[in-house]
Amino acid sequence: MTTKILKHTTIILLLLAITTASSKAQTAFKAGETLQYSLYYNWKFIWVKAGSATMTITRSSFNNTPTFLTRLLMRGSQKADNYFVLRDTLMSHVATDNLRPLYYKKNDIEGSSHRKREAWYHYSDNRCRAIQRYTRKDGSVTNKDETHPAQIHDMLSILLNARNYNTSQWKPGKRINFLMTDGNGVKNHSLIYRGTEKIKIRNNGTKYRCLKLSFVEKRNNKEKEVITFYVSDDSNHIPVRLDMNLNFGSAKAFLTNHSGLKNPMKAQY
Repeated sequence: MTTKILKHTTIILLLLAITTASSKAQTAFKAGETLQYSLYYNWKFIWVKAGSATMTITRSSFNNTPTFLTRLLMRGSQKADNYFVLRDTLMSHVATDNLRPLYYKKNDIEGSSHRKREAWYHYSDNRCRAIQRYTRKDGSVTNKDETHPAQIHDMLSILLNARNYNTSQWKPGKRINFLMTDGNGVKNHSLIYRGTEKIKIRNNGTKYRCLKLSFVEKRNNKEKEVITFYVSDDSNHIPVRLDMNLNFGSAKAFLTNHSGLKNPMKAQY
C-alpha cells in the first residue's frame, strides 16, 4: 500500500502540469524560495502524520548553462519508519532563460527498494529528446531514448514552467494534456481545472483561496482521477494541499511553511 501512496506523493508537485517553456522566462518564483509540507496517510479512518517534504529553488548551472536548481527532499517520520522507510531526493535543472529542463535525477529508498532515475534533455529542430536511465538496487539498468515534437518534462521542471501560466481565463472543465518522464519512459497525462475553492490547512488552520485541479491517468482505456490538488489563487501558484485517491485508501499533503516567495502571498485570508 505504501509504495502506491509514495508514487502519488512524489507528484507533489506535479500540479499545474500545464505548459511548455516560453522564449523568455517571466517567472512566478525566484531563487531562495522554500516550501515545506506535512504528509498524512489514512489508516482505517484515522489520519496519521507519516512524514514531511521540503522543496527549494536555487541558482546553479548545468553544462555551462545558467539554471534554476530545484530540490525536493521527502522523509518518513520516525513512527512511519517502523513500518516503511522513505528517503526520496529529487533534483532538476531548468535553464533560467526559457525554463527548458536540462537534467533530472531521483534517488529513492522506499521500503526494501532503492532506485535511481535520470533524464538528460536535448533540443533540435523544435523537438525534445529525453535520454533516460533507470537503475535498480540489484544494479540492473533500463535505458530509454525518446524524441517528441512537444516539450517533455519531469515532476519538478513541469512545476516551475506551469506556475507561470495565466489561469485568469480558465473555465471549469478545461483540460490540458502533457508529456512527462520519471526516467523510465515518457507518458501522456491530463489535468482538468475544477474551479476555485477556499480551504483550511490541517493543524495550523491557515486559510487560502485556491485553484482546484484534478490529475487523471488513463488505465485500461478508462480515466481515473488520481489527485485533487489546490494551488494558491495568486501570482505565486504554489501548491497548498493535495488529496490523493488510492485503491486502498487516501493520503494528503499540507503546506506548513513558505519563505522567499517572489510575490506577496495574496491568496491567504
